[in-house]
Amino acid sequence: MSADLDRGQDGAGVGRALRRLQQRVEPTAVRVLLLAIFVTGLIAQFVKPVGDALEGKAFLGGALLSLVGFVLYDALKELTAASRLPARVEATSRNLGAFVTEAFHVRRVEISFFGYTGETLFNELYHRLESLAENPGPTRHVAVRMIVPDFSRPMTVPSRVGAGGEPEDAPEFRRRVERKCQEYDQILSDLAADLTRLGHIEVHCEYRVCPGPPLHKLCIFNRKRVLHGLYDISSRMSLRGPEYYDPKGYDTDLSVLAAERRVEDEPAVAMWVKHFDDLWALASETPAWRRAAAA
Repeated sequence: MSADLDRGQDGAGVGRALRRLQQRVEPTAVRVLLLAIFVTGLIAQFVKPVGDALEGKAFLGGALLSLVGFVLYDALKELTAASRLPARVEATSRNLGAFVTEAFHVRRVEISFFGYTGETLFNELYHRLESLAENPGPTRHVAVRMIVPDFSRPMTVPSRVGAGGEPEDAPEFRRRVERKCQEYDQILSDLAADLTRLGHIEVHCEYRVCPGPPLHKLCIFNRKRVLHGLYDISSRMSLRGPEYYDPKGYDTDLSVLAAERRVEDEPAVAMWVKHFDDLWALASETPAWRRAAAA
């Protein structure tokens, strides 16, 4: 299995290298070709032996056309590149299912999340993992890493909306949100243990917490596809009277970076992957609900 994976990674690396080489060489090669046509046309127009040798009668027009192409080439390249760039918003949190499904088309699946509760991703992960028992496809190893805020500490978001709109810590509301994360953690961990016991697939799911409010949502699929967006931290909800600041994950728009499809996305994807790895190392604290269960 590892040999197949290594061959696949080698093939992907060769493909990326060839794409980068093409992007570096193609502009120069086309410019040289256009300039050569232009120079040849001029020489053929004014040097009779060359013109007779080429048997052409309208070299000047062709030369001028080549020069126009040479001048416009850079502008056309930039326009083409711009048309391939992703839109500011390419996905929403409501359609994560397609990205989760695509992520499971490989032998080793790695899905990472940093954000509020992870509810939108949990819903899609649960159904996909559940189906592995009957239809694992090529997948043989799954690692899911989830980082959520430490709701055991006072927070500005989520919080109660004060009389003047200022955030007021709301322990009862924090515990309510924390119970959601605890439920998701328990369900995914139990499902991972059941799948691993079957023997033909290994699944590991882990939650960690870090201090601070949930400001942005980050999903990384197989270290190649990154979805990122900002929560609306001013979003409010009512719960039997009081209003609370409560980001709505379902309404978060996400920008998409795809290193395996766009060479220009590779640096940004690498940056976000390192960012999450660093967060994971720093967020080494076990969630309060796990500590309570172990006591």
